[in-house]
Amino acid sequence: MGSTETPAVPGSDVELTIDRDIQWAAQKAITDQVKESAADRGYVIVQDTRTGQILAMANSPGFDPNDLSDADSAALGNAAVQDAFEPGSTAKVMSMAAVLQENTATPMTHVVVPNRLHRGDRLFKDDIDHPTWYLTLNGVLAKSSNIGTILATGQLGKTQAQSNKVLYDYLRKFGLGSYTGLGFPGETKGILAPPDKWSTSQQYTIPFGQGVSINAMQAASVYSTIANGGVRVEPTLVRGTKGPEGRFTPAPEPKKNRVVSAKTAKTLAQMLESVVDDEEGTGTKARIPGYRVAGKTGTANRVDPATGKYHGYTSSFAGFAPADKPRVTVYCAIQNATQGSYFGGQICGPVYKRVMEFTLKSLQVPPTGAKAAKLPVSFQN
Repeated sequence: MGSTETPAVPGSDVELTIDRDIQWAAQKAITDQVKESAADRGYVIVQDTRTGQILAMANSPGFDPNDLSDADSAALGNAAVQDAFEPGSTAKVMSMAAVLQENTATPMTHVVVPNRLHRGDRLFKDDIDHPTWYLTLNGVLAKSSNIGTILATGQLGKTQAQSNKVLYDYLRKFGLGSYTGLGFPGETKGILAPPDKWSTSQQYTIPFGQGVSINAMQAASVYSTIANGGVRVEPTLVRGTKGPEGRFTPAPEPKKNRVVSAKTAKTLAQMLESVVDDEEGTGTKARIPGYRVAGKTGTANRVDPATGKYHGYTSSFAGFAPADKPRVTVYCAIQNATQGSYFGGQICGPVYKRVMEFTLKSLQVPPTGAKAAKLPVSFQN
């Protein structure tokens, strides 16, 4: 048989948006914490809030692409876009975005939070037993109250079904249930059922991040959207290409769409500051001296991929800095920590702080010097 040969053609080099130093810092931070927590795995994503460019995407455990013979098959691939997991309380920021944007409440709105809340066929609780809390809406987010979030999102429509539909529309606008636009092979869309398919419990758990699944890149993008004044910029990994003649061709501009107003985004940033800044907040371990930091903790029940049953926790922390003039988003998640704490604020807060501190220095982002808004967390009954 005759053979045909195709002569070689000079190729193009692909230039990534990854910053080598920030990638190293993120990889080291997540590897150390996954080891310390004896966890199954973890991921960190660092994103430029204004351009959508990914500055770091680190997974642990990882593998050496130059020596696949020793690699663990479970570590191959890119778990930061391939793993779907329930986000937990980091998703509450989307519920708050819907409530603020629909003008059903303000950060100062009073929310009376009982120790237990009967909805549908079950009793809902917060992660700690407490007497009745008298919180502001800001306090609901700062103290990460599931009950307060259910009560707030229940006001989005005249009926629960209407409230579900409004919340669903916001979750979709933030990018849940669809590909991020990154174009990475093997990416999962996560799972977001249409509102008419939500079970009795999902109607009340989805507002606080259970009964819905996302990947780490989707989670980072949600916080970048708020940091970017309410405009979602599709995440991108490719800066451009350089042809054989040395000419650089920039990648096409990423798609952008407005999710919430600039006013809502600014209010959310101030509320997220209370999570880190206020002594009653759950994210105090993410504080960075001199900088205003916005962030949110998450500790979700985790579906074990092997059994399909709930087992262990997904711990996470998401946020951006400087809170009043955002440049960088950092998202960290750790799966199934089995040693020490499993709370997101305790094990992902320090990873966020370490990576964010390094990134701000590396990009030479100065502190803004402005004073924080200091929104109240509770009210006097």
